[in-house]
Amino acid sequence: MRIVYLHGFASSPQSSKARFFARQFAEAGVPFQAPRLDEGNFESLTISGQLRVIQRLMTGGPAVLMGSSLGGYLAALYAVRHPNEVEKVVLMAPAFQFPRRWRERFGPQELERWKREGSLPFFHYGSKTEQRLGYGFVEDGEQYEDQPSFLQPGLILHGKEDPVVPVTVSREFAAAHSNAKLVEFPSGHELTDVLPELWAQTGAFLGFI
Repeated sequence: MRIVYLHGFASSPQSSKARFFARQFAEAGVPFQAPRLDEGNFESLTISGQLRVIQRLMTGGPAVLMGSSLGGYLAALYAVRHPNEVEKVVLMAPAFQFPRRWRERFGPQELERWKREGSLPFFHYGSKTEQRLGYGFVEDGEQYEDQPSFLQPGLILHGKEDPVVPVTVSREFAAAHSNAKLVEFPSGHELTDVLPELWAQTGAFLGFI
């Protein structure tokens, strides 16, 4: 077994959850990788580019994909497209319905301004600085489905008080996919206040706790 961990939007492999799971899997003797999905070029970030980063890592043989927020959506997308490479998926507050919810978040006028200007500033949690993101992120994302219906065994971990991706999104997905188990926590989007509980559920799901 090996783990490939996918961080969230404007984040990095140095996020609290990524570092926590890296330590836990190291103690369990399980290989763990967490790529930098923007490859150091946030302005040119796209869903397709991130999927290519994942594909390069997956040449090492089948793996369990873990993902947080947008990383969870990416894990599901990749699992659908490469069923023989992905053994299981563990998704934390996955950003299902991403293309639709992203359009709703900004609205037509803001999207038009973004397209006109070419890029918009976002706070990057990895660098702790403001960085610009190109409109190609929006255009590229429109080709992908809202609900990637992977067939592998899946564990979804979601906070009941999540203001970014409502838990109802994961509830709807789990209700429609018998291969996906949903576990809810009294937490928000980051889930950093329930890390031991996340680890207990993940370890049990993967069969070594």
